[in-house]
Amino acid sequence: MTTENKKQGNLKTRPPVVVVLGHVDHGKSSLLEAIKDLKITSKEAGGITQHIGAYEVEHKNKKITFIDTPGHEAFSAMRSRGAKVADIAILVVAAEEGVKPQTKEAISHIKKAGIPLIVAINKIDKPEADPEKVKRELSQQEVVVESMGGNVPSVEVSAKTGKGIDDLLELILLVAEIEDLRGDNKKPAEGVVIESYLDSKRGATATLLVRDGVLKQGDIIATRSAAGKVKILENFQGKNLKEALPSSPVIVIGLEAVPQVGEKFEVYPDMESAQKYVEKKERKDEEGEVFFVEEGKKVLNLILKADVQGSVEAITESLKELPRGKVILRILKGEVGDINESDVKLAKSSNARIVGFRVKIAPTAAVLAERDDIKIRTFEVIYELIQEVRQLMEKRVEPEKVKVELGRMKALVIFLTDKNRQIVGGRVTSGEIKRGMAEIFRNEEFIGRGRIINIQKNKKDTDKAVKGEECGVLYEGDNRIEKGDILSVFVEEKRKSEL
Repeated sequence: MTTENKKQGNLKTRPPVVVVLGHVDHGKSSLLEAIKDLKITSKEAGGITQHIGAYEVEHKNKKITFIDTPGHEAFSAMRSRGAKVADIAILVVAAEEGVKPQTKEAISHIKKAGIPLIVAINKIDKPEADPEKVKRELSQQEVVVESMGGNVPSVEVSAKTGKGIDDLLELILLVAEIEDLRGDNKKPAEGVVIESYLDSKRGATATLLVRDGVLKQGDIIATRSAAGKVKILENFQGKNLKEALPSSPVIVIGLEAVPQVGEKFEVYPDMESAQKYVEKKERKDEEGEVFFVEEGKKVLNLILKADVQGSVEAITESLKELPRGKVILRILKGEVGDINESDVKLAKSSNARIVGFRVKIAPTAAVLAERDDIKIRTFEVIYELIQEVRQLMEKRVEPEKVKVELGRMKALVIFLTDKNRQIVGGRVTSGEIKRGMAEIFRNEEFIGRGRIINIQKNKKDTDKAVKGEECGVLYEGDNRIEKGDILSVFVEEKRKSEL
């Protein structure tokens, strides 16, 4: 038997790996939860305590792996690193809302990934649901479903009632069969990091998706940022495994550091070769930037802590979208884990703000932060964290001085000129004239700036004169007013600057 034939003989059908994408609030998470509830018994699900980013379900004795990404940013980060993550994408669109900006974004990501697409029209239990409208809007995005003459399968579902979920799983298995997904059950494993975090008791913890080959307990693995021996190998429910086959999501303990989401992993013959692979990686700042701060530019230093690596990536990507023309945003540290003493010490030495996403503040860190007046904010919603950082950046921008014109007066007669003072009679042509700053214009050309010290009407002092009235003003300034000049009276207001 030739090597090629032997290799072909090792290839076995493997379960499809599915990613669920769509607009925020269209029910991605609730759909995934509904599938879990229907296909994983509560007793079995009791073991799922951490957000591990992936899980398996069984339908008609066939397995399906779902990747539960925090958002398009994390999926995009995986794809940009060249990792083949999913085999099939499910695009969730709410039946009563239709195509939204993030729906279009998700379609773009799916097309770039080059994987088959299934449309799940969710929330069909709502009275205002209009699946046909959704299909029409999708066709405008070049996603034409089968019922409209296209080749994209679609299914109407309700995460709330469970309707259509079995049909969705049937479709996934059908598409997987057409794709003829296969894996080699004999060779060492390779795959991708789906999620990672630092467990206070067990250390660096990673959820890996085995794309091909077999991962065994005791294997030595490495990614671009971490290496180690697989000391503990568990399935998505935390049950111990001896080995994991292609398309399996597994939890691995034993890496020496927390790897980055989206990195590929491979099995190595020994620790020395695994370490060499890690050392090859160019280590750069969180955002890969060399920070050169121009003179006069303001800087916001930030320390970001989050529950899982996927969240760190999603938040970092979103923060990159904030305008940086007036304020430079510098992420000094972006990592998983609770906010601790070293974070507070770094914040003090670098004048940084600390933001946390779904993490706790260690009691010792809280005491230290209060003593040193270090501001810490924690959030449960990414959007709110981004808004807070935007506001912190805006506070660093100097308020803009804006000139607001109050009124204009035409000089009709010059009564007195003495050193840098003049008494001028005139008519108010717009607005109102008050004491304060004034500018002289001659034939629309700026002549100079001074102040109105006093105003008189009918030889009596007054606070102001309005349009149409004649008055006399005592003007103080270095430039001389001439008959026919326009005096523009104004105030300067400080206005909050935007980024």
